[in-house]
Amino acid sequence: MKNILITGGAGFIGSNLVEDLVMNGYSVRVLDNYSSGNRENLASFQSYEGFEAMEGDIRDLHCCIQACKDMDAVIHLAALGSVPRSIAEPLNSNENNINGTLNMLVAAKEQQIQRFVCASSSSVYGNKGNDELVRPRSELDFPNPVSPYAITKYGLELYARQFYHLYGLKTIAIRFFNVFGKRQNPYSQYAAVIPIFITKLLRGEQPTIFGDGSTSRDFTHVSNVISGCKLALNAGDNAYGEVFNIACGSSITLNDLFFAIQQELGSKILPNYELERKGDIKFSYADISKAKQILNYNVVTSFENGIKDTVSWYVEQFK
Repeated sequence: MKNILITGGAGFIGSNLVEDLVMNGYSVRVLDNYSSGNRENLASFQSYEGFEAMEGDIRDLHCCIQACKDMDAVIHLAALGSVPRSIAEPLNSNENNINGTLNMLVAAKEQQIQRFVCASSSSVYGNKGNDELVRPRSELDFPNPVSPYAITKYGLELYARQFYHLYGLKTIAIRFFNVFGKRQNPYSQYAAVIPIFITKLLRGEQPTIFGDGSTSRDFTHVSNVISGCKLALNAGDNAYGEVFNIACGSSITLNDLFFAIQQELGSKILPNYELERKGDIKFSYADISKAKQILNYNVVTSFENGIKDTVSWYVEQFK
């Protein structure tokens, strides 16, 4: 499969995936409405043979059908991200993440797409009981979404699974765990924690940690997600209709994250602590054994090396 459609390809994860694929000889078409994606993220690829940027919206079925024409596979990343944003805009979140995904699945079915890889989220696991705080999240765990965003991502998984069983569309859903890396926007109202921490410290400002800092995440460098997506494109029959965790398989508290970034930057600024936010998960840590067994997935960039790489990139942007 050489002709790949990436929805949301102008975003943080999407543009990194585009970069990897075009550098490795794939023909890539991007579908993006640029509501959160950045045209500049794609600027350096415009001259590459086989690259095409198509402006359009996944909420428009006709647009989705046109985007799928002559493609071998779809990697569906387009979504309205952020738990806080979904709480503020539940209808908008549902329209993009559920209706938009359904449009893409229908379009892929009609255009006889060979493989449909879609991005889910670790947020579908929700909060577990205290007796499970030390146990990594497995795909066998029953989902317990605690935000509209998490609900939409679980819905995406259910639709993807049934499109395989009902129509034979070869779908694979990947649960991303707190992805970070270059090109992640630090200025959005709903920006992720790592670019916020880095940018604040570079500006000499005090970052905010919500809660006491003991909240933990499986922070995953974007190169691992790219690897997972590419492996899913070439996976065998036993991967169809399934969901996989893609992460590092390690737990990092927000306090440890902050001090790792602080040390990398040589800063002495300390964080400000505020009350926990609604919808936030207390603990998130992936069991990646299923992805290892079926997708042949392995971590390509550790948390420590990923932080070094990411901090270095942001430092260059500030020069």
